Order: sequence, then structure tokens, then C-alpha cells
Amino acid sequence: MAIKASQVKELREKTGAGMMDCKKALTETNGDVAAAIDWLREKGIAKSQKKAGRIAAEGLTRVATEGNTGIIFEVNSETDFVAKNEQFLHLLDVIEKALLAAKPANTEAALEVETPEGKVNDLVINATATIGEKISFRRVAVVEKADDETFGKYMHMGGTISSLVVTKGGDETVAKNLAMQVASMNPIYATEADIPETAFNHEKELQMQMMKEDPKMANKPEKVLENILKGKVKKHFKDQCLADQEFFLDSKKSVSQYLKEEKAEVVSFVRYQVGEGIEKKEEDFAAEVAAQMK
Repeated sequence: MAIKASQVKELREKTGAGMMDCKKALTETNGDVAAAIDWLREKGIAKSQKKAGRIAAEGLTRVATEGNTGIIFEVNSETDFVAKNEQFLHLLDVIEKALLAAKPANTEAALEVETPEGKVNDLVINATATIGEKISFRRVAVVEKADDETFGKYMHMGGTISSLVVTKGGDETVAKNLAMQVASMNPIYATEADIPETAFNHEKELQMQMMKEDPKMANKPEKVLENILKGKVKKHFKDQCLADQEFFLDSKKSVSQYLKEEKAEVVSFVRYQVGEGIEKKEEDFAAEVAAQMK
């Protein structure tokens, strides 16, 4: 009988098995999804299914460049120990080469990228089954630069943090220094001009309200209050703006001063830190415990 794509999709979602394995299982069971799940389990292909509910908040990030293309991505595991596993590191090596060549537009596209060992998604599923922990490909960013621009890249502690910077002017050392700055100081914006108006206005209103409630601000001239307000807002965003940050190699100067000395500018930057933004919700804990009890 003809196997429908919707059946393959359903089976993949329920078992985490690869597309071809799902298609074969459905063919062997005449399209019976429930029987196909048993078939995959019997073959050991659906071994990763019981780990699907676990939280993968450890792992590594990677950054790599080739020509005018740069990529930065994150692959998660459940424990830091597995992130040092040779099989896990090999997985990252294979994914890195494939993504540099394919230049995927987003994470979904990256999962479909072909490697010499299969699609990225299938490699991740197979790694989950063989390593014994939930492995997940979390995110990727592809950065292109112009011929007159320079990549700066940095990985901290083997990939717990990775950064990728594009600079114009200066040299490779300047670009590398900026990548280290981004990794260590975690800026959100390149300059004050990049702060969204909504974020700026929100902070301004917040500071205004706090000033109204501060007895020390009472009876001060309006012009003085305006200057104080500007200073408070600027101070809040100082550490969030790369250009305003204290330069990590020389605390006596700012990043903008360093760039001026080197006749360089930052075009763009990306920073990934393992597990940032991942929270274990109550239901996630329950799923993790249930999975470990099986």
C-alpha cells in the first residue's frame, strides 16, 4: 500500500526516528502507526523516544568561518559530561562542516542539511539513542561579510560561549579582541543608536517614576532634572552597548576609544552561551523524572 507523507510525519513525531526508518516501518506494518511504533522499538530505532521529554540545557556552542561565510550554532545535551564525549564532539565537527557549506536560513533548514553521515536531524536523533542522553540542535546563525570586512571569532572554555564579530578597518587581531569582548561582556547593542525606541522610552519612564519618588529630587530645577534623567538612562544602557563598555584589555578606555585608535568599527556581532534562556518548568521536571523511571 502507498504510505502517505502525513503518516511518516506522525510516526517521526511520536518516535523521533528518521524519515526512511519511519517509511520502512509503515511499509512493514501496512500503514498501521501503532504497529510501526512497536516495529521501530523492536529494532531499537525508537530508543530515543523515552528521552524526548528531558531537558537538554548543557552542551556546546561552535563558531567557524570559511571565506566570507561565518556560522555559529548550539547543540545541547543533558549533562556537561556528555558535552565532552568524543561522539558528541564528532557530531559537532560533522554539523559544522555541513552548515558552513549549506548556509541554512534558519534552525529548521539546518536540521534538513545533508552531511556525509545523514541529515543533521537524523544525526541528532541517532546520537540521543547511542549516547543515552537527549541531544538537541537548538539554534544557528549564518553571517556573511564583505571582502573588505574581517571576521573575529572566539570560543570560551571549548564552546560554553561563542562569539562571531564582523569588523571593518583594523586587522584580524582587532576583530579577535572584539570577539573576546563580546563573549566576556555580553553586550546587547553595538551602539546607543541601536537601542529600540520602545526599550529606551520604557527605561526613561521607569527612571522618571523613581526620581519622582526620591525626596532628594524634590525642588530641583527642571533643567537639572532633565540632565539627571539623561544620565541615569545612559548609565543603564552603558554596559548593554558594546561601544560604551569598558575595554577588557585596558580598563582606562572604552571599546569606542579602542576602535577609534585602530580606525575600525563593528559591523555586527552574534553571541551564543550554552543553555541561555532554557528554563526547567514544573511539567518539564515531571517529564524528566518519568523518563528516567522507565
